[in-house]
Amino acid sequence: MSTTLHLPELFGSRVFNEETMKDRLSPASYGAWKTCVTEGTALDISTANEIAEAMKQWAVERGATHFTHWFQPMTGVTAEKHDSFISPTGGGRIMMEFSGKELVRGEPDASSFPSGGLRATFEARGYTAWDPTSFAFLKEGSLCIPTIFCSYSGQALDKKMPLLRSIEEVSRQAIRILRLFGDTESRKVMAQVGPEQEYFLIDKQLFGKRKDLRMTGRTLFGAKPPRGQELDDHYFGAIKPRVAAYMKDLDETLWALGIPSKTKHNEVAPSQHEMAPIYTDANTACDQNQLVMEVMK
Repeated sequence: MSTTLHLPELFGSRVFNEETMKDRLSPASYGAWKTCVTEGTALDISTANEIAEAMKQWAVERGATHFTHWFQPMTGVTAEKHDSFISPTGGGRIMMEFSGKELVRGEPDASSFPSGGLRATFEARGYTAWDPTSFAFLKEGSLCIPTIFCSYSGQALDKKMPLLRSIEEVSRQAIRILRLFGDTESRKVMAQVGPEQEYFLIDKQLFGKRKDLRMTGRTLFGAKPPRGQELDDHYFGAIKPRVAAYMKDLDETLWALGIPSKTKHNEVAPSQHEMAPIYTDANTACDQNQLVMEVMK
């Protein structure tokens, strides 16, 4: 990650965020997207096509060659299937295309996930649908589009759809309570969260000698450390150079992805550390938390 950019320029540089949309979309399409996000109205295909074209141009300018519907099946991690922007034009030539239809919906096979594996493969269809309230971002040469994952009949196969339904219900009930207290103007209540991540940094050579860490990602056997934080490596102690270098690289990567990484410090156990972000709306925060865990690993 280049450090030549100033932090305000670096932050969100790999995200197709609202400011970028405002610059690259017509006022009508930007207004339609904004109304869709705030009021839940549907987008017409012409608006979706314009947004898709703007996304593609922005991504290609930054070296992207593929796009993927990025979703969160019930596996504890994210999932993605990448398609290139190329489309044949005849004569052995290609052009770069990305349509509103490709932006809005995808059809990955759900049979490889726990929720889909309960059915026969030919029946285990899964569909991804664009979540316009969460911004697309660039990762490893691909435009990643946050989506929900559902069955043909509309059943939730992921963790995002239940979250969105919960956010909507919390807002509805909160507005009902506000009306009882005389608030007649509020139309929506936003649930917000800022999930911090506590993590352990283990030397790669030592990690390779531990089957429990390699196979499960956690300690299943071992002994207590010879000492805890009685000396200089306590919670408020100076961060070691190797750890500080990791934290610096982590922060710069997260900032480029628009993730507001705010606090870093040692934690109470040996080799344990923490990253805490600034809180934001629950949907965005959950998407960003998945990215944080992926980047950390």
